[in-house]
Amino acid sequence: MTSRSVSPWLAVRGVAWTLPPFIVAGYVPWTFFGLSDARVDVSNPVHWLGLVLMASGATLLLTCIWEFAASGRGTLGPPDPPKALVVRGLYRYVRNPMYLSVATLLIGEDLLVQKLPLLLYFVIWFAFVNFFVLAYEEPALRAKFGDSYEQYTRSVGRWLPHLSHK
Repeated sequence: MTSRSVSPWLAVRGVAWTLPPFIVAGYVPWTFFGLSDARVDVSNPVHWLGLVLMASGATLLLTCIWEFAASGRGTLGPPDPPKALVVRGLYRYVRNPMYLSVATLLIGEDLLVQKLPLLLYFVIWFAFVNFFVLAYEEPALRAKFGDSYEQYTRSVGRWLPHLSHK
């Protein structure tokens, strides 16, 4: 198996762990915030932007999930985390591309729905994610990967992508 291949069992586990982002960016907006009632107005450029952001967010999220499996030999699920620090792909530019992918999806959905409750949901979700990253994820990664994670944090931003990799 090459470093970029993924075992079938790891692929199944990776797909299973797509459920949490699907709930956050799919089920909740669809069920509670009017996404199910949204109608695309092809003459509205804001709707087009929303659709582009939604497609981009979904594509980027799947890319990140694949990178966790292929490079890190794990999933996005806390019980099955990557065994190696993932610094390839989108992780070369930003430390949290999965969360940013979900954020991109939610912003796109809000541009389509254009309702304040969905925007507030996004703001509350992002505040929670930021707290989770600072209070749990980053300390856990420091403990697990030590100096290599510290070096990574110095060269790659938490939320703002670096367009050129050092």
